[in-house]
Amino acid sequence: MPDPAPLADAVFARLEEVTAPDRVERTPATLEAYARDACPLGHLAFAAGADPPWRRPQAVVWPTSVAEVQEIVRVCRAAGVPLVPWGAGSGVCGGTLAVRGGVALDLKRLDRLVEIEPCAQLVTVEPGLNLQLLEDALGRAGFTLGHFPSSITCSTIGGALAARGAGQLSTRYGKVEDMVVGLSVVLPDGTLVRTPVVPRAATGPDWNQVFVGSEGTLGIIVGATLRLWRRPEVRLFRSYAFGSLSAGLAAVREGLQRGARPAAVRLYDPLDTLLVARAGDASPAPLPSAELPPDPPLGRSWPHSVSTWGGLRELLSGLLPELGRRGKAALLRRPEQLNALVDRLPGTSLLILTFEGEERLAAAEEEVFAEVCARLGAEDRGPEPAERWWRNRIAVSFKQSEVYALGAFVDTMEVATTWDRLEALHDAVRGALARHALVMAHFSHAYPEGCSMYFTFAAARGEPAEALERYRAAWRDAQAAVVSCGGAVSHHHGVGLLKAEGLRRSHGALHGVLSALKRTLDPENILNPGKLGLP
Repeated sequence: MPDPAPLADAVFARLEEVTAPDRVERTPATLEAYARDACPLGHLAFAAGADPPWRRPQAVVWPTSVAEVQEIVRVCRAAGVPLVPWGAGSGVCGGTLAVRGGVALDLKRLDRLVEIEPCAQLVTVEPGLNLQLLEDALGRAGFTLGHFPSSITCSTIGGALAARGAGQLSTRYGKVEDMVVGLSVVLPDGTLVRTPVVPRAATGPDWNQVFVGSEGTLGIIVGATLRLWRRPEVRLFRSYAFGSLSAGLAAVREGLQRGARPAAVRLYDPLDTLLVARAGDASPAPLPSAELPPDPPLGRSWPHSVSTWGGLRELLSGLLPELGRRGKAALLRRPEQLNALVDRLPGTSLLILTFEGEERLAAAEEEVFAEVCARLGAEDRGPEPAERWWRNRIAVSFKQSEVYALGAFVDTMEVATTWDRLEALHDAVRGALARHALVMAHFSHAYPEGCSMYFTFAAARGEPAEALERYRAAWRDAQAAVVSCGGAVSHHHGVGLLKAEGLRRSHGALHGVLSALKRTLDPENILNPGKLGLP
């Protein structure tokens, strides 16, 4: 892909006038830092020296007000310069990659918690606010947003809204789109629009849901009013072992359809169950200020947990202890044989649950699941496995380097479907990925209608070009499997560049509707071009 034409000095001058000279940057080091997000595709392409389908931005700008965002949009539109909204760069699908160069609009200085409205239990925030800092502030006021992604310490609320994200406790609190009551959005012509802040309405299309998940292609979210929950009184932990994956899925489905709403539901397939059993605790980290007190009611102890990637490293290290690092990495060069071995594992599947909220309600929900699991033949493993997961629940996001150190690469894929199609989707995606990588999976983000599956896959890197092609082939085949089963190619990581083809195929004719909306709002194609399968 050829480099875009250099930006005119007049554009830089206007951006500096709108903001300040120290808030417009074009040094090579800064531009390189904004050339990739956390998507492994970018890292593998860089290592292979491949020509990726994106470029470095040509400038980075840091607005500090909504008015500045509006004027930056107008400057870029007049000059025909692409504008890519940026949160914290923690996305894993290439949603912030500058396909046509242009300007990276870093929104982290729009980071105010504007207002907490306790009567309606609402909070109004700016998009650059870090999710952990937001949760800490809400906790001090007696509330929680309930949005706890594993990237909570290194992501922003604007990024979560743009990607239609989910936290680990979405079964109770919902995904981020369920939390939105109102939005402020800068359109591609610089106009500021605000949606009404009402609990529900029958006034035509829900404009909040048009912009949530649009990844900055239709407008730039500059403010959001979100639903809050009261800070939970209690948090309870339970774990169960099932003789088969099917029995575990049946228990989760029945418990949810009977009305119980655990905060976290995680059911591991046999390989992931083995890794959870082998992995030990990380060093306990200090509890964030928004956490519950260290002495929770009902006599339950506080947690600290399991990293799948850390467990993968341990498993590989233990398979052939006489081999050095090259030998361990060589195991991942034979993924079909490895997956065949995995297929012979005992069928045990571990279910871990957390319940939280008012003490009586949480205890009642726990009892519903205890009765369901016992009737389906599960072994009660007590609170400890769930407590361990809780203690280390965000550490998994920072463990990829351990697998890369073995000469391998690793990534995740989260898909979703209804309960009646869930096992067929699991088998199809696992089969598609197994040709390219070692595969493990767990089921989380569960709802009465269905569930999300979270696949982790790892393979030896080998030669850089070979690793890049293996990675792309894995994603291509897995997305095709999801589409053929009628599932969602993304549950909460967004689409970006990585899942564009899967999105186009799953949307079908509706992708043309999205394209028409994009052309209407943004005829110059200024805002984040190339994402969501759009030009």
